[in-house]
Amino acid sequence: MGQRLTQIATRTGDDGSTGLGDGTRVPKDHLRVQAMGDVDELNSSLGVLLAEPLPADVRELLVTIQHELFNLGGELSIPGYELLKAEAVQRLDEALAHYNAQLPRLQEFILPAGTRPAALAHVSRTVARRAERALVALAGQDKVHDAPRQYLNRLSDLMFVLARVLNRARLDGLGGDDIYWHSDRLKRDAG
Repeated sequence: MGQRLTQIATRTGDDGSTGLGDGTRVPKDHLRVQAMGDVDELNSSLGVLLAEPLPADVRELLVTIQHELFNLGGELSIPGYELLKAEAVQRLDEALAHYNAQLPRLQEFILPAGTRPAALAHVSRTVARRAERALVALAGQDKVHDAPRQYLNRLSDLMFVLARVLNRARLDGLGGDDIYWHSDRLKRDAG
């Protein structure tokens, strides 16, 4: 692959516009740019999670997801282009089934908390949901392939499951269980 970035500060965006991969310029608040930014933030949040101690299989999965999110960003940057394939969605479905099978069934809502890696997985989950909403908004105005929307939907589900896995991983002597939500109303209704 040739050298792609020779100059980082181009000053071409000083007017409030940015260039897409097909050469067109759009305002920086364009829905496509918003979706690209949310996917980029999601990828960065996974990078922070990857800086934590993680089980090797979870680390390997997250690195693969980072590459797929980079493909998604590339797809979004070139209207009409397709980089993220249905196979990527299938990989997430398989990972969801694999990791969810290891967990006890939830009886209550859980808080986005626990160990630091689990909490960071929850942050990535919420960023994935925002990226999904941005993609849905973009699809209301422009053509978006099915796989990216499905991918972000599955990824947010997977990050929820991985947060639960990471709460139980007992890395560095920490971990154990999810942090369950305790509603005063539920206590009153049960009593």
